[in-house]
Amino acid sequence: MNPFTIIQLPFTHLAGWKELQQHKPSIASLAWCVVLPMSLLPPLMLYYAGTHYGDAFVSGFAERQWRFITTILFLAELLTFFVMGWLIHAVVNGNQELSISYHNAYLLAALAPLPLWSSSIALLVPSLLFNALVVLGALGFACSLVYHGLQALCERSVNDVATMSATYTIMAAGVLAWGLLMAIVWAY
Repeated sequence: MNPFTIIQLPFTHLAGWKELQQHKPSIASLAWCVVLPMSLLPPLMLYYAGTHYGDAFVSGFAERQWRFITTILFLAELLTFFVMGWLIHAVVNGNQELSISYHNAYLLAALAPLPLWSSSIALLVPSLLFNALVVLGALGFACSLVYHGLQALCERSVNDVATMSATYTIMAAGVLAWGLLMAIVWAY
């Protein structure tokens, strides 16, 4: 799949999604080829920011144990993929108007955090405000990916309100998980 197709995913439920379904990547290949490399990016960028910017970024940022924090963050991100795939399947199939297979639920769980993982590149800029704005934008793109992904990947989709409701529930759980990951970073 070319990068232009991937860039289109948050904007439409037509382009790209059907091509992804035709390729049918296994859950294991999604974990190894998408989730594993992309979930390495935030811990690496956070380690870089923590060891290079120190207190210039945020007060108390320099004294943190970055090796430990980033290792825990990485492991938590991997666990989150498996939990979110299960959650997407449970939420969507709990609604009588929608239906999604486990495979498609995990495909969506692998693709939805791509904007958030990519937003960690903003840590190259030592500005808390800039990073916060980039993360908020990435969160919007992730939400759009979930919504359009549900429209494209659900086998049975009766109305858009059910899709929006499922998106809201999935994103609320995702933001909660993301908040817990950030709490890990700030706790240590």
